[in-house]
Amino acid sequence: MSPGTIHQRLVERALTGKYDLFRGVGGGLAVLGLILFVVALGSDAAPRAWQLFHVNWLYFTGLAGGSVAFVAVQKITNAKWSGLVIRFAEASVAFLPVSLLGLLLTFTLGYHAVYGPMEAQLHGLQHAKAVWLSRPFMFGRLFVGLAVLYWIGWKLIRADLIPDMLVTRATAGPGRRSLFDRWTRGYDGSRQAAAALEDRLHRLSPLYAVLYAIVFTLVAFDGIMALQPHWFSNLLGGFYFMGSFLGAHMLLAVMAMYGASQLGIGDLVSPKQRHDLGKLCFGFTVFWTYLMWAQFLVIWYGNLPEETVWFLRRQSGPWTAVSLLLLFGHFLLPFLALMSRHPKRRRGALVAAAVWLLVVHWFDVLWLVMPEARPDGPAVRWIDVACLVGLGGLFFAATFWRLGRSELVPVRDPRLPESLGFENV
Repeated sequence: MSPGTIHQRLVERALTGKYDLFRGVGGGLAVLGLILFVVALGSDAAPRAWQLFHVNWLYFTGLAGGSVAFVAVQKITNAKWSGLVIRFAEASVAFLPVSLLGLLLTFTLGYHAVYGPMEAQLHGLQHAKAVWLSRPFMFGRLFVGLAVLYWIGWKLIRADLIPDMLVTRATAGPGRRSLFDRWTRGYDGSRQAAAALEDRLHRLSPLYAVLYAIVFTLVAFDGIMALQPHWFSNLLGGFYFMGSFLGAHMLLAVMAMYGASQLGIGDLVSPKQRHDLGKLCFGFTVFWTYLMWAQFLVIWYGNLPEETVWFLRRQSGPWTAVSLLLLFGHFLLPFLALMSRHPKRRRGALVAAAVWLLVVHWFDVLWLVMPEARPDGPAVRWIDVACLVGLGGLFFAATFWRLGRSELVPVRDPRLPESLGFENV
């Protein structure tokens, strides 16, 4: 197949994805989860409902922010392999406003359920730490930090979409045409305009990457570590935002395989591209384990009660089973499954590993948060499932709505030809 033929095919298929399955199921699950969540708030399960809401907010916020970070890293490094699949990562930007709303709900209606035990311990802390963990200061820095990060992320994604929207706006239906016309206004596709837009991408990408590390470190400190204010770990921030970055790669593996089949371009996502994505999944799985081990080793050697109590609560007693699940399920099994090149190049094997790691990563966030509120163990109740399906449904409904609205195939990306194996497309 010639480069010109492929280019024409990409232009024709760019806007054909329907994604009815994920949008419909996601919307249905969101409504069902909301109904069950409201029912739970009127019962004695209200505190648990808010605690699980907090767990799922951390999980899906991490996936959305990590997906945009993946895009930023691809632009910073001028990566070529991801040219055809990067838009599936960009679509997660649609969940970011929902994330801000979730933060607002947590610090208003759900604050005492989530942070009540922490507030009871503030009187025994130093004045500076008590002020740092106070409700207004904590909410203010998280809301401002996430709002700025999300704004930069949205500008980054929008700048990357504009050249392709210009090319395909003639094929856009009435529902999209006004959006395409509005976003491409002032951009004529000339060499000067393309160079200016590329410069903008190279300014926004490192800015987002740096802010992502800083803001998500604050999210980890305030959303996880603050629940046990006497415990501290400088590595927890990196552990959370790199875990979210790993989750974003796994999510991309699932979405890219499904989305490419919906667009009818599955044959253009080559085994080499799947191999590259699989290598990143494998590498960041090992890095996640390294961060956890580095955090554990220093605390174990120090053997200080204010540090070791956090791990003891998770290693012994009712939470031991989840700790073992993370050891074997989040590291050993994925390590063995993705170590060989063959599973990374096969669609089914890569998607299976990605789905497994996404599930286990949810248990990782649960393990980080819930032992402080539920030392009696991770017994599953109906409200746990309700919170997961509710926020999960919102995440997938928003993501696939974004995919259905925007330009999906980067037909003007200068790195696309090499990702497809051509010098000129």
